[in-house]
Amino acid sequence: MTGERPISDYGLLGDTRTAALVASDGAMDWLCVPRFDGEPLFGRLVGGPDAGTFRVGPARPATVLERRYRQHTATLETTWAVGGGRLRLTEAMVAEVSGRLLPTTLVVRRLSAEGAAVDAVVEFDPRLGVRHRRPRVQQRHRTLVCEWGALAVALDSTPTFRIEPGRATPLTVRPGHPVTLVLAVAHREPLIHIEPTAGWDLLVADEARWRAWIAEIDERVPFREHVVRSLLTMRLLTYSPSGAPVAAPTTSLPEDPGGERNWDYRYVWPRDASIGVSAFLSVGKADEAQGFLAWLLHASRLQRPRLPALLTLHGRHVPAERELDWPGYLDSRPVRVGNAAAGQHQLDGYGWVIDAAWAFAQAGHRLYAETWRAVRGFADVVCQCWPEPDAGIWEVREPAQHVHSKLMGWLALDRALAIADTHPLSDRQRRRWQRSRDAIAAEVRTRGVDPSTNSYVRTYGSRDLDAALLVLPLLGLDRTGSPRVRGTIDAIRDRLSAGGPLLYRYPPGRDGLPGTEGAFLPCSFWLVQALARTGRRREAVELFEAMVDHASPLGLYAEEADPATGAHLGNYPQTLTHAALVQAALAIRDAVGDPGPA
Repeated sequence: MTGERPISDYGLLGDTRTAALVASDGAMDWLCVPRFDGEPLFGRLVGGPDAGTFRVGPARPATVLERRYRQHTATLETTWAVGGGRLRLTEAMVAEVSGRLLPTTLVVRRLSAEGAAVDAVVEFDPRLGVRHRRPRVQQRHRTLVCEWGALAVALDSTPTFRIEPGRATPLTVRPGHPVTLVLAVAHREPLIHIEPTAGWDLLVADEARWRAWIAEIDERVPFREHVVRSLLTMRLLTYSPSGAPVAAPTTSLPEDPGGERNWDYRYVWPRDASIGVSAFLSVGKADEAQGFLAWLLHASRLQRPRLPALLTLHGRHVPAERELDWPGYLDSRPVRVGNAAAGQHQLDGYGWVIDAAWAFAQAGHRLYAETWRAVRGFADVVCQCWPEPDAGIWEVREPAQHVHSKLMGWLALDRALAIADTHPLSDRQRRRWQRSRDAIAAEVRTRGVDPSTNSYVRTYGSRDLDAALLVLPLLGLDRTGSPRVRGTIDAIRDRLSAGGPLLYRYPPGRDGLPGTEGAFLPCSFWLVQALARTGRRREAVELFEAMVDHASPLGLYAEEADPATGAHLGNYPQTLTHAALVQAALAIRDAVGDPGPA
């Protein structure tokens, strides 16, 4: 059965173009090429044994002594106890390849032994795509080359030993004599040979660049190590050729194990990306924010002024959703590629995107004329369509009058008006935005509130709650300390509790889909942020500390968690969760009122 190990057992390797997931036994069970949304080269995670893997590790089951990222890098180390010795796997993907004759994707994996010689194994079994196609294999001197038409991969090792795809290759690793493997990927380009020792040098140089990038982050940020790991994860999941962050590098990891809540997240949601932009800006990483805004300007041009709910990494239409005949993780079927949510109307996305543009302007950066023209177009769309029902942030199948969507429509216009203080805008357009903004506020305050609890609700006329309403203290529609804002926070914390620090995003079973789902991890960090922004810093710190315990052993987060077991659910790692963590920590930093713990 696919999925015999927990999702949280996997570590992330990335190069800002694609990413791999590696289990604690050294098995690389997920890697798409040549991009995040490409075909799986190793797909065992959801495709089963026939979908391929690349395992480098102990020849027999062994105890993991330690598993960690090298400090402030993207390099993963796994150490096993094997007999009288120790075996360590050090691995990473090389991110910086521009300006040099290097393959676009280069994976470096090194085995080293301590104390005694250790028996190890290499299992290299690449199977490309939906049908798990075996490669055409050639041995070119010391290099193994596998080809599938326009795609080729080369595997090389030092010292040299023969590897046959699909067969386990035993080897002995001796102290002082490490074994280094490099995997190079070429797609519609020459296959570049890289000596393993040169590959290792590239990995070490990449580590220095990551450490320099992280050194720029303020030392006074609370929970800095957790923030740093989240920012580094977000950066790894940002497609560097375009500046677009992918929601997650995986497809169809289930929200409900054994069920059908399995979606393809290898695309760009402007909403999620905008939350990430604000997180990067808050720690002084303006280049990442500018890169995304430039991408969005390009990506939205064909559908402007409408803002698509999601796009491909290159700003194109997301492929139609289809189902694969794969076994799925923990028998969770169907396995899907493409995403049908691309056609939905989601009003809240306009608010997140314009808020990110406003944050960029607030940080002292003037928007390019074309960017401001696009923002004006988005604001005009909000004026036109805000009264309509939409799919909302949670992408429900039946459109409704979602209160959170209305709030974000209000935010879109409010922030657009704020940007207009320093950017050109006609008086006519300004008055139109002001009228619509005020109309949204008036309607939400009358139709979007439950008087019995003095809290905002999920949809007009409903008493259901929505954890996305935790953004209220960030908006400015109501005073931060108003009874209605506090009432909404307390009601969500009480009625959407999934136990401990965990929250459901809305009442379970109220989304029109079969099965159930877990607690939605970003919501807990939104609650931290809301508590901090309303002067409840001590509670915010306690909640953040509790959420740290829900990270994977490597500090990564999926989309959801099982409230009963804490098991991670959904696609992994999730950019939105990590962005919400960063924003929560920064809200604690900026909190006023009760000082709470440091």
